[in-house]
Amino acid sequence: MTTFAAAGPATYALPIVALLPWLPYRARANRLAREQRAVPGWRQACYASGLIVLAAALSPPVDELADQLLVAHMAVHLRIGDVTALLIVLGCTGPLLAPLLRNPGIARLRVLVHPVVAVVLWAVNFYVWHLPALYQAALRHDALHALQHATFLAFGIAMWMALLGPLPKPSWFSNSWRLAYIIVVRLAGTVLANVMIFAGTVLYPYSHAGDAHWHISSMADHVAAAGVMMVEESLLTIGLFCWLFLKVAREGEDRQRDRGRRCGGERSHGGEAAVSGIVTAPMVPPRGAWDVFLHYGGKSPTPRRPLPTKPPARPARSRRSPRM
Repeated sequence: MTTFAAAGPATYALPIVALLPWLPYRARANRLAREQRAVPGWRQACYASGLIVLAAALSPPVDELADQLLVAHMAVHLRIGDVTALLIVLGCTGPLLAPLLRNPGIARLRVLVHPVVAVVLWAVNFYVWHLPALYQAALRHDALHALQHATFLAFGIAMWMALLGPLPKPSWFSNSWRLAYIIVVRLAGTVLANVMIFAGTVLYPYSHAGDAHWHISSMADHVAAAGVMMVEESLLTIGLFCWLFLKVAREGEDRQRDRGRRCGGERSHGGEAAVSGIVTAPMVPPRGAWDVFLHYGGKSPTPRRPLPTKPPARPARSRRSPRM
């Protein structure tokens, strides 16, 4: 069990290391601002908040409490794998990630943010680490514990990036599939929480000493940990459902607006654009979605159908005066 007396310099350095990614992020954001492609302030706030949450989760006081109580340890995992990962993804934009994605080695990792791959890897990582033997081994060995936290963060970022990130999504990943994605992810945590509540036994006896120190039973500690997980899952699910509802409503308004523009253009020109033989150039280069994403500096283009232009007026015919 980690204590302040036994904590080494590395333990106190972890929160500082967790905040270091802000430096390259801010430098890139400043450069984009000079190029008139500024990162929105709310995204920068999300990224900074994610790093702060991560640093707080790794701080020595929280680490000591997490070694004593399972409910505190579960809260740390939720902050790292869910909250921190979500805030980091919300802080990312295409132009911010474009320099990284042009690196061939990093670009090959884009398969990890495919919705199917991301959710499968996230679920496998989530359940494997919560096997009683592996979970307690991570509590006994610092290196394994650090690997556990790193994988929670990495696969959490991939899971959220597949749903909310700026990278190109598969063409089949419609809003209906996004809804299914949210349900699958949230059910994964709910199933584990119910197992911990209704198992009728202590799955992780490592916390017996800490429970005795805080004068609570190990079973009550397990139920409290499961309750924290279910509350956090419920709040995130409600937020994601609201986001998806607003997304669908906004897309419906955009389609209605585009339909009104096209109908208005056709009425104003009387359908003469079809006779004039207008030829429109393709709005997107004939390449894959990933190449297009990088071609436009990390910002996917949103081509709109051009409105038909009014054909040139025909010269008026001269009228001849009638013969007398």
